[in-house]
Order: sequence, then C-alpha cells, then structure tokens
Amino acid sequence: MSTSRISRRGFLAGSAALGVTGVLSGCVGGGSSDDDGGTADTSSTEAPSDASGPVVLQSSLSDPDPKAALESVLNGYTEGDVTLNTVAIENYRAQLPTYLSSSEPPDVLTWYAGSVARDYASKGLLLDLSELWEGDGACAGFSDALRSLSSADDGTQIFVPTNYYWWGIFYRKSAFDEWGVEPAETWDDFLALCEDLQQQGVTPLSMGTGSTPWVASGWFDYLNMRVNGPEFHRALLAGEHSFDSAEVRAVLDEYAKIVPFIDPNGRSYSWQDAVTPLVQKEAAMYLIGAFITQTVPEEDVDDIDFFRVPIIDASLPVGEEAPTDGYFAAANSTRPEGAKALLSYLAQPDSQQQFIEESGSSNLPTSPDVDTSGFSPLVQKGIQHLEETDEITQFFNRDSSDELQTTADTALTRFLDNPDDVEQILADWQSAAERVFEG
Repeated sequence: MSTSRISRRGFLAGSAALGVTGVLSGCVGGGSSDDDGGTADTSSTEAPSDASGPVVLQSSLSDPDPKAALESVLNGYTEGDVTLNTVAIENYRAQLPTYLSSSEPPDVLTWYAGSVARDYASKGLLLDLSELWEGDGACAGFSDALRSLSSADDGTQIFVPTNYYWWGIFYRKSAFDEWGVEPAETWDDFLALCEDLQQQGVTPLSMGTGSTPWVASGWFDYLNMRVNGPEFHRALLAGEHSFDSAEVRAVLDEYAKIVPFIDPNGRSYSWQDAVTPLVQKEAAMYLIGAFITQTVPEEDVDDIDFFRVPIIDASLPVGEEAPTDGYFAAANSTRPEGAKALLSYLAQPDSQQQFIEESGSSNLPTSPDVDTSGFSPLVQKGIQHLEETDEITQFFNRDSSDELQTTADTALTRFLDNPDDVEQILADWQSAAERVFEG
C-alpha cells in the first residue's frame, strides 16, 4: 500500500495564499452517524451534455449545517441537473465500495484525499480527473502537495480536494479561567493538568466512541507520532511494522495513562454528543478536528480555543493531523463529462468559500484564490498551528484504508474498555491487520 510522506514545508509550499490560504482536511469532515439523510434534488433546467438524466452526487455530509451548505452551493450550479443523496457517515463508509463497484454508481462522491482514495483508484474504481489539474482546469492552481495527495499510484489525479482542517485539543477559554488552569506543553504537564481537573470534580477529557469509534484513533495517531515519530506512524499504517510490536505497546502504555481521565459516558456517545459536556463545562478538553465548531452553539464559538497534543519526545519531528476532504468520481459513471463539470464547479473559489461559511465549520479552502484574511481568530490560529509543525499526516484511515480503520475501531474500543488486556488486544489487532493487507 502506498503512503505519501509530506513535510510541513512541502505541504504548505505552493499554496501562496494559505498562510496566507489553504492546502489541506479526522475522519469526518462534516458527516454524521445518526442521520439517515435523504435525497435533495438541486436541479437547474439544463441536462448534462454527455448523457440524459441528472448527475448523482452521493454525500456523507449529513450534519444539518454542512448538508444545507452543500445544497445551497448546488443551487448555484447551472451546467446541468444534480441529484444529491445524503447518507449517514458510518453507513456511507460501509457502503462506499458497493457504490463505486456498482454497474450504475453515483457519478460524484464525497470522501477523502490520500491513501484511501489511492486504494480505490488501484482497484480501477475512480475516474481519471487529471484534466482538471492541467491548463486552465479548476485544480490547476492548487499546491503540489495537494496534487500529490490527490494522485493515484500511476501519477494520474483522481481526487478534487475542496477543504481541510486541523486536529487539536479543544477547550473553553472561560472554563480554563474558572478552573485556574492553562494548556500544557509537555506530556507530564498534561497528565498533571488532567489530575488537577479531576480533583476539582471536572471530567478532564471528552470522547465520543459509541457510534463513531474512529474518534479513538485520534489519540492513537498522535501518541504514536509523539512516541515513535511521524515516519514510523506512516510506515505502521502501510503494513511495514507490526501492531503487536514493542513500539506500539509503548504507545498504548501512554494511552493507558489518560484512560482514567476520559468520560466513561463517551463509550455511548457519538462524536457530536461528546461536544455537549465540553460546552456545558462538565468536561474540560476534547481531542477532535476543527469541525467541532459545527456543533458548538453560535454564542459559544468565540470561547473555543485549542492547543497541540503535548510533546513526549522532543527529539522527534512534530507531526500534526490535517485531513483533506473533497470529491472523487466513479470510473463506471455513465455521465463522466457531467461529473467533471460538477467537480470543476465545486472546486471554484466561490463554491469553496460559500460552503465553508454556510456550514459553520472552521475548515480552510484549498483554492489559493480564496481570501482567508477575514477568517476567525480560531481559524487563523489553526493556520499558524500547521505552519509551525514539521510533518503533516491525514488520519488513521486516510493514511491507510477504511478496512484498516475497522481493525483500529475494534482494537481501541476494546482497549478503552479494558486497558489491562493490552497484549491480547495488540495480538488480535495485528492478526486483523494482516488479513487486510493480504486481502
């Protein structure tokens, strides 16, 4: 399985306006796991030129605000008819291989850049979109790093990235002031912070791993990078190291130190549910993506801040998660030209800005032609956060595959329930991972 090594400098180079502007976007973007979604027909009066019938866009953006934002963006599309099908994220993830391999697949689909897209491309399931990255194509001005993330193993482009975001430990500034605490820079200081908060009767860490078990991978990704480094992390997810190795055991040794500080109710929460204790100041911190702002009440958003996952080994390069979201098209699409026309529209600066603003997210645009100077202080801090890191990763499944993510979901939720059973958990995880890599 191919992985892409991207340094902070390489990722941000060529995106003149991210830092200026954007380049990049754990695991979700804007999707939900508890909304079965529906079908919205956002159509104009013209039909695609290459085939009759509307272009079908299959979307995992089922949270109300991102869903409404995408519908609004599509209302401005004038090149043809579009049918938008919205499916809850976990159902979507499970059905995506079926969507793509169908004899009559959706034409355009939301998903992720990087390894997960390359994996589908290697099976011949994705449409070649290289023409959108050439000449005056909609993605031609995107950074070289984005081009790399959007390329298949054979060098063709198979993805259109439209937004990215960062991960961090989010908290309420007013709550920290009330509790007399400050963000931690080192791991020892972080553990001491958690102990202090717990003694004050505050749950230190929120986490929603009920219907969204992938959230547990956020801590695994970061602790692996902090203990073993980003290079080892990427190699592990590519099958070059074993999950029952001493290195991974060391990661779970550190993970075990925070398990007593995690809200036990989180095992029945979705990631969205786990935001509520943070907002209500019942829990202090939440390691999650910047999409958290979609579920924070508008009156509280300005009180949200974040800090990086503390350093454990200062000799290692500092890695940060910055997953990239967007769209690909099915190779078996009966309307390939209509699909490319829609993708070109979704990649346009105005479309990106409209989606970000109306979705209420803290995501950043990938187009260098979007002006980010008016973005909120939180987003400006997110930009600086990524500029100051050494290396960029995506997220567990994006740096590996959706199939490997399932093994992580099983292993890490077992670990949260019984951290003392770590040896058996890691042995079972490695066996499951081998079946994925050999499959």
